[in-house]
Amino acid sequence: MLTHVRTLEPVMIADLDTLLIALYVELTDRIIPLLGLARCGPGQRPEVTDAELACLAVAQVLLRFDDERHWLRAAPQRVGHLFPRLLGQSEYNARVKNAAPLLEAALRWLADRTPATAELVRLLDATPVPCGQSVVTAKRSGLFGWAGYGYCPSHSRWYWGSKLMLMCTCEGTVTGFGLANPKLCGERDQARQMLRDHPANRPAPGTAVVADKGFAGEGTEEFFAAPGLDLTLIRPARKNEPARYFPGWLRQRVEAIIWTLKNQLGLERHGGRVPAGLWARIVQRLLALNAVIWFNWQIGAPVKRSLIAYDH
Repeated sequence: MLTHVRTLEPVMIADLDTLLIALYVELTDRIIPLLGLARCGPGQRPEVTDAELACLAVAQVLLRFDDERHWLRAAPQRVGHLFPRLLGQSEYNARVKNAAPLLEAALRWLADRTPATAELVRLLDATPVPCGQSVVTAKRSGLFGWAGYGYCPSHSRWYWGSKLMLMCTCEGTVTGFGLANPKLCGERDQARQMLRDHPANRPAPGTAVVADKGFAGEGTEEFFAAPGLDLTLIRPARKNEPARYFPGWLRQRVEAIIWTLKNQLGLERHGGRVPAGLWARIVQRLLALNAVIWFNWQIGAPVKRSLIAYDH
């Protein structure tokens, strides 16, 4: 008599606790040691480690707490069973600002280990990051130089803030990003600086980069195709150009990714008031997005960019 024996495989649950545990293990065992980001030198070991801090920052964004004060009041009930040691508001704000290099390294590490990043297709687009509403804020803000007046054609409005350039996969994993003053730097110049000055943002040679018609002109296609980049820029034709193939559904995809960052992850509600704080809060949200997509790949979730299982 033959019997069939089924091997039991470990099952990972799509919830916030499991995501944070998996991220903590990845940070502790791989990201921090292998990238040389471990603390060294004299002094006591902090009660809240850098790995715990990064996980708390991700949990804050996923649970939609835009204000640190409200988050730290709610954290004992929401994640206190995972992180019994928490920080005060001022210390938490300072630690998150100082941890921006770790958060950036973590989101790039997770992107490199997400299967879709092996595809030779990237989506490129820019989105405004408003930093103030009043004239007084524009004159007195600590973001002077980082922020300026820019125009958002998607919403037909002017804003005062910065412009975030994103390069991501079709599923939403962020593989490159840069922040610029919209008054001093247009989209074409920002894309050139992001790819030329920061090699970590460059996709593999031979990648097709899908962008909008704002990237037309001034030798932009030649820049993408130049040796060292070897990229193919795909954009819609202007009115004075011959018709060309353009995958419009990919354009809708990158808009959906930006919508996820703005509405579900609170990109426009960042609360940054100084350059270090603005940068850390943007990187914090990009890390949360990459962590969810990376984890959804680990558990085989059908929709990789879905945050529903982690926002409560």
